[in-house]
Amino acid sequence: MKKRAHILPVLFVIAAVLLIMYLDSNYRLVTEEYEIESERFPKALSGLRAVHLTDMHNTEYGEDNSRFLAEVRAAEPDIICITGDIIDGIEANREAEEAYVRRVITGLCEIAPVYYVSGNHDWASGWARQLFDVIRECGGTVLRNQYVVIGEGEESFVLAGCDDPNGPRDMKTPAEVMDRIREREGDKYVLMLYHRHDRLDMWAETGVDAVLCGHAHGGMIRLPFTDGLYAPGQVFFPKYTSGLYEKGGTVELVSRGVGGPKYRFLNNPEIVVATFEHG
Repeated sequence: MKKRAHILPVLFVIAAVLLIMYLDSNYRLVTEEYEIESERFPKALSGLRAVHLTDMHNTEYGEDNSRFLAEVRAAEPDIICITGDIIDGIEANREAEEAYVRRVITGLCEIAPVYYVSGNHDWASGWARQLFDVIRECGGTVLRNQYVVIGEGEESFVLAGCDDPNGPRDMKTPAEVMDRIREREGDKYVLMLYHRHDRLDMWAETGVDAVLCGHAHGGMIRLPFTDGLYAPGQVFFPKYTSGLYEKGGTVELVSRGVGGPKYRFLNNPEIVVATFEHG
C-alpha cells in the first residue's frame, strides 16, 4: 500500500508534464528562420525575406488573429507566401470560412504582397474557385500553375506556384509549368510554391531552385532522431516534414504549418521566415 502511495505522486507529475507539453505543442505559435543561399539568386535582391505560411486550417491566434498578424508583421517580410489549406473545407462552415479568409488575407496584405497556391483541403471544400476569388478581392495573388517576376531585368527571379494535385485533371503539370518559365524567362532563379512536401525528386528533375511547401504538419508527433511519425493521409515515418532538404541543387523548405489537427507533440505550429541570399 505504501509503495502505491509513493507511485501516485510520480504518475501525477508525469501526467502534468505531458499535458503541459501537449498544450505547448498545439497552441504556442513559434517563428523559425532559415537562410537559403545561392549564387543564382539576384545579388540586388539579396536579403529578401519571405514569410511562409501553410496549413492554416481556419486557425486563429488572438482575437481576429491579432497575435498571428503581429508575429508576421514582426518578421518584416518583403513577400508572404501561402502554400495551401488555408481552410478545412467543411461545407457546413463555408460562411465562417469565407469570413476567416477575408480577415486573414486583408490583414496580411497590409503587411506585404501575398502569393497563394492551393492545397488539398481548399479543393475538397467544393468552393475552391470562389475561394480564389475571395483571396483576389482581398488583394492576394493566386498562382494557379502561373508565375510572376520579382525584380527588374537580370536582377530578378521567378516566383511560381502550382496547384495541388486535387485540382482539375486537365491542369498543366509542374514540368509543363517549368518548361514555359524557361522558354519565356530563360535561366532565372525559380522559387516554387507548392502544397505537398513529398515531391522533392520531381522538383530536382525539373530544375527548380527552391520550393516552399507544407502538408505534412511536421509529422504530427516528433521524437528525437525522427522526421515526424505521421503525415496526414499518407504514411508513418514520412520524409521531408520540417526544415531544409536538398537534392540535385534544389532546396526544399517544409513548414510544420500554422494550424491543423490538435494532436501535435514536440511539434509547435510555426511561421517560417526564409531569407534568400546571393552567395
